[in-house]
Amino acid sequence: MKKLLVILAGVLVLAGVAVGGKYLPQRVQGPGTSVQNQNKIILNEENVVIDVAENVSPSVVTVSINKTQIYRTPSYNFDPFSDPFGFFRQPDSGTTQQRQIEQDIGSGFVISAEGLIVTNKHVVSDTEATYKVITKDDKNYDVQKIYRDPVNDIAILKINPSTGSGLKPVEMGDSSKLKVGQFVIAIGTALGEFRHTVTTGVVSGLGRGITAGSSLEGAVEKLDNVIQTDAAINPGNSGGPLLNSAGQVIGVNTAVSAQGQNIGFAIPINVVSETIDNFNKTGQFNRPYIGVRYRIIDLKTAMQYEIPQGAYVQQIITGSPAEKAGIKDGDVIVKIEGQKLASDENGLSKAIETKKVGDKIKVELWRDGQTQEVTVILEEAK
Repeated sequence: MKKLLVILAGVLVLAGVAVGGKYLPQRVQGPGTSVQNQNKIILNEENVVIDVAENVSPSVVTVSINKTQIYRTPSYNFDPFSDPFGFFRQPDSGTTQQRQIEQDIGSGFVISAEGLIVTNKHVVSDTEATYKVITKDDKNYDVQKIYRDPVNDIAILKINPSTGSGLKPVEMGDSSKLKVGQFVIAIGTALGEFRHTVTTGVVSGLGRGITAGSSLEGAVEKLDNVIQTDAAINPGNSGGPLLNSAGQVIGVNTAVSAQGQNIGFAIPINVVSETIDNFNKTGQFNRPYIGVRYRIIDLKTAMQYEIPQGAYVQQIITGSPAEKAGIKDGDVIVKIEGQKLASDENGLSKAIETKKVGDKIKVELWRDGQTQEVTVILEEAK
């Protein structure tokens, strides 16, 4: 009997050793999930991130600014005998000095082997500065031309790549198919210092409204319908790609929340694709605008104040198409070309963005209890 027990014990030990060379107890970690299965899941996720980082990083660039900063250094005149401690000294006009600033401020990604690069508009908002892009293999290219989208926080940079530079365009995804909880990867120059930083997370929310910008870039933009993610996005990541597990770009990283941790935002790539398509056709961002600041009056508000639903005009932009057509502050724009403006989803901006520069549109508006119609000739957004 003792020999039998010894043999059985030996068989059990050998069986344990045979599992990957070490004993792995089959503890249940979740519904039907063993330690081995967990290890496989982790390994698969690691492989996905490694593959995406290796394949896409050569398409990601760092955006650097170069500008001359002028500043004044005050000097003080005081009498050391009557005021030995300088309590009453007054600054004079001082001296004017200048210094050259060169700093990594953002990220971008290649969309054309001929040298077109996408980034955020607020990254390259300083029209007095010059910019360059730096690739992963440390090649530097001066930005020859910047095309800034006046509507979206998007800019296209044009560089002249050298022969055989091997610029590799990214592959575009489809942001309309995104789901909350979907795995995502971000690549960019974190904090304007750590180039090609790779972070991971999930889609935390869709359809958010934010104000984009950072201390590195200076300017801010108000954006709607953006992607929220918990992938670490820091100042300097702006303009870099947000990717799905297939390595396709599904968003442009644009902002990080100052109020919370692990909350970043990205512009959906479908918005960017439309901008790029328009740019490829015209060579510029010639988007139409009407020139009003407004807010949508919902049904509840309309009933409360006995006014129609529509876009309540809060301000008319001086010299705009709206001003030229006779639209005034306090008007309620009810319809554009017969289309009712009854919600944010079916609002004024949506109606205008389907038109072209130069289009004559019929605008029905409500003023002082009366409905009237005016014709507006759309102009190019400045």
